[in-house]
Order: sequence, then C-alpha cells, then structure tokens
Amino acid sequence: MRVAITTLGCKINQYDSGAIQARLEGEEHSIVPFEEKADLYIINSCTVTDRADWEARQLVRRAKRLSPEARVVVTGCYAQVNPEEVARVSGVDFVVGLNRMEALLQFVRAPEESPERISVGESKSERAVRVLSTRRLPGHTRAFLKVQEGCNYSCTYCIIPAARGRSRSVPPEEIMRQITALVAQGVVEVVLTGIHLGGYGRDLEPKTELTDLVEKIAENRLIPRVRLSSLDPREVPQRLLRVLSQSDVVCDHLHVCLQAGTDEILKGMRRNYGTAYYREVIERARAMLPRAALGSDIIVGFPGETDDSFARSLQFLESLPLTYFHVFPYSVRRGTPAANFNGHVPAGVKKERARVVRELGAKKKSEFYRTFVGKQVSVLFERRRSTDDWVKGYSRNYLPVLARASTSCVNRELEVKITGLERDCLVGEAVVDSDRNTEFGAGLPS
Repeated sequence: MRVAITTLGCKINQYDSGAIQARLEGEEHSIVPFEEKADLYIINSCTVTDRADWEARQLVRRAKRLSPEARVVVTGCYAQVNPEEVARVSGVDFVVGLNRMEALLQFVRAPEESPERISVGESKSERAVRVLSTRRLPGHTRAFLKVQEGCNYSCTYCIIPAARGRSRSVPPEEIMRQITALVAQGVVEVVLTGIHLGGYGRDLEPKTELTDLVEKIAENRLIPRVRLSSLDPREVPQRLLRVLSQSDVVCDHLHVCLQAGTDEILKGMRRNYGTAYYREVIERARAMLPRAALGSDIIVGFPGETDDSFARSLQFLESLPLTYFHVFPYSVRRGTPAANFNGHVPAGVKKERARVVRELGAKKKSEFYRTFVGKQVSVLFERRRSTDDWVKGYSRNYLPVLARASTSCVNRELEVKITGLERDCLVGEAVVDSDRNTEFGAGLPS
C-alpha cells in the first residue's frame, strides 16, 4: 500500500514515527508524503495542549479530502489519553495508543479482520520501554534514539505523564546495540531523547544515571557525535558538564528548560527549582562550556502572570548567558490543574509577550553567533540548499552553518572557517581534508 505518516509534537513522537515507517517498509509498503494520495494515513498525534488535539482532527479531515477512500489511523498521545473522543472524529478508522506497534501492523495487514476500532493499553502499568528498532530515514544525517519513556513529575500544565506513564529506561546494553545498528546505516549523529531524559537509569537494576550512559557511549567511540535533548535544571550535574567539556564525541550543546522567569510562576507550575538555582546551573554551564549553545523553553502568559511578573521574567532572561529560547504562549490543556487556575491571560496579551521574548532570544542568538566569525567549527553537513550550490549543516554546538562545498560533503563532518553571518545562519568555507568521520572505526560508509 501507499502509506503517508505525519507527526505532531516532540522528538519522542518523531522517533516512534520513524520506527513505524521502518516496520511498514519492512513489509513492502511504500511511504509517500502526507500531501499525496495514499491508501492509508497514519497521524501520530500530540496532546500537550487542546490546540494539539484540534490539529490532529484537522489532519484527519485533510487526509479524507486527499483520498476519500483511504483508511485513517490515529496514534500517539491524543489517541492514548482520549481514545473515545478520537474515535468519534469523522473519518477515523482505527485508534491505537502508545507502544501498540503489533496492533497497528495487524490493522494495516487486515483492517477488515480487526474486531475493534480502538486498541489502547494502560500506560500507568508499563514498567519497561518497548524498544522499537529504528533506522536512518532518507535525507537525515542524525537519528533520534529513545532511551527513556514516561515522567514522574507533576507539572500543573502538563498532561504527558497521564499519556506516557511513569519514568522508565532502556538498558545501556540495548542502547549500545541500537547505536551500532544506526551507525551501520550511515548515521553520524545520535540524539539521546526521552520524555524526562534526566531521569534516565533510576528505575534500572543496578541503578545508573544519564551521565554514566553518556560516558559509556563516549568511551566506546561507536559514533562521531552524540547530542542530548532537553534536560531539567536539577539534572545537569557538574560531572555531566565535565564530560561535555572534555569529550570529542559528546556535543557541547545543552537545552535546559526554564519555563518561567519568576519564582511565583515556577511555583504555580509546580517546577522543582527557583530562579536562583537555574541561574547557578546556567552560569556554571557557561563557565565550563564557553562555546556551547545553551537553550531553554519559555512559557509566557501562564495563569497569574501579571504585567509586573512578566517584566521581571524578561529582565531575568536578559541577564542569563543563554543562546536561544523556544517560546510558547500558555495554552490550556483539559485535565490539568492549571486549566482551572484563576488569572488566565488574554490571548492578545500572550501573543505580544511571546513576541517580546522571541525578539530578545533573536538578539541573544545573533550576539552569540557573531563571536564565531573568524573561527573554525566542526560541521556535520545535512543537505544542499535548493536555491544554490551551498551546503547546510550544524556545528557540534548546534549552530546552523552554510558553506560552499561539494555534494559529497553531505553526511560528513568537516571543519569550516566561519567568514560571516547570513540572517540566522553562519557562513563559511569548508577546510579541505578535515573529515572527522574517518576517525571512528564503526563501519561508517564513505
């Protein structure tokens, strides 16, 4: 069959979609873009906000407009949390929750034999991560690798623990096997990801930590580049920073989620730290990793955020040595405590506050990028820009770089001399004979 897959939400969903695609292609189905006619559409949904649910429903309608006779499957967090609601959406043929790969495949193989339209398990009872073998996807030089699932926190704005269950980890040996398999397929960079990545290893026997896993991967030198996805402030120990500062495998890039810049809003969110602690973490990271891109998630317009608290939050953000922000206007999520809080901020005010914070983030990013003009950075080239003969990639510290280089540079890591800045991208010249891939003997193809 012709199968189209689309993904809403986080890197974990992207990983899950990659695993679904790999299994379907293994059964000789062809994967086509979601905008094309298909026999089957799979929507991997998010449910972090009410709008995310709405977006999933819109995608169902779009699929039926493209191919009225096609079948539509909805999976992911929205399907897990509200399966009956999803099943009532016109055009949905099958609802499958998280970690139900075999049920999904069985529906694809023989939809007329599926006795029920809904297949959803109880995520709260899950005590292990179901490892989904994945592979490098066409056009991608890096791969997301899920090493942890679920979350034990209870932030007042978040529904994800209800969808994903409690924190649980993939054993280190399995992670090493997955990395080895990805390298054999040509992957040069792996991004370790999870719903609560910093909680990695606490449920394993014997207990371990994320830093232990990162050290093990670095010491085995299976792959040229390993990157970490987002962490909470209380899960960035000095030992982890030391690994990032000393390793030529682990990328010097950290995304440490702040969410709000005042103590009263952080308390309302039920985060487990204050602004003073966050400052200490980020300033220590900057001191140990002077070249690292340091990013953060920021939610603006959380219930109770007054003009004064927003002004203080903005001042706090301006004072931090962060490189960039991911900014989100607060959006109501039914079923969370915050949805029932007093002091909801009008939509127009939230939009304006988001604009102001994004503007500050753009200023910080530009200032940081300019410090690299005239210097050399190691860039993993990902694709040729469609409009000309320039190739784009990312440095180890997560800076986008454009360089004039040959097509053969794609999926190779080269040293680049930075000569300038073009909009939000560094520009430079690739240094001849600086390929770092050859330093790793793990079967990387030329």
